[in-house]
Amino acid sequence: MENHDYGTKKIKILLADDHQLFREGLKRILNMEDDLEVIGECGDGIQVLEFCNHNPPEVVLMDINMPIENGVVATEKLRELFPDIKVIILSIHDDESYVFETLRKGASGYLLKDMEAESLVNAIRSVMEGHAYIHPKVTGKLIQQLRRMTYTNESGVLTDNNSSGDTGVKFVAGDDNPLTRREAEVLRLMAEGKSNKMIGEYLFISEKTVKNHVSSILQKMEVDDRTQAVINAIKHGWVTL
Repeated sequence: MENHDYGTKKIKILLADDHQLFREGLKRILNMEDDLEVIGECGDGIQVLEFCNHNPPEVVLMDINMPIENGVVATEKLRELFPDIKVIILSIHDDESYVFETLRKGASGYLLKDMEAESLVNAIRSVMEGHAYIHPKVTGKLIQQLRRMTYTNESGVLTDNNSSGDTGVKFVAGDDNPLTRREAEVLRLMAEGKSNKMIGEYLFISEKTVKNHVSSILQKMEVDDRTQAVINAIKHGWVTL
């Protein structure tokens, strides 16, 4: 694994998993990195909140299945109490519904436990830079689900021709949503994998106009590419199942 020179500052990490052997393995891997430091371990969600009250980390690696209080509930409470702490979910589940739920609760990343060590390290660094990080194995299923996206506002629900109308993902217009209605439509079509040309034909606008909308979306959402835009929309609760 590459060595990174980040000076003397280290990213403080809390491990939350009810399996001690798994925590020990993670700790060994992470402490080998010059810029990472495991400062504590917890076995359930209650312990996570208690630990953060006294010694808040910068990143919590949160198991989704824990006794007493699971990772989903703990993530929601943690993000409410400590909004600056990043949460990366660790799970054995590759079902996209788990991803949507945890991102909606405030998680910045979702990793499967069969990941490579390098992926875990990259995920931690990525979320600390303000990005979302989703395990590649889950991304395909996530995008398939997003293809059934609809857009809703105060006046009702708008669905595309491919939507069945009874299930699918909704794009919710809220006060904290910076996108215009047209930009939300473009984002929905981006999630379906349509190119700028295809989006222009679908919306009866020029490809140049589409490019302008895409640039505006990325700028407003402070992301670098289309996938991050869609994932961050889920994370902020603008996209729901």
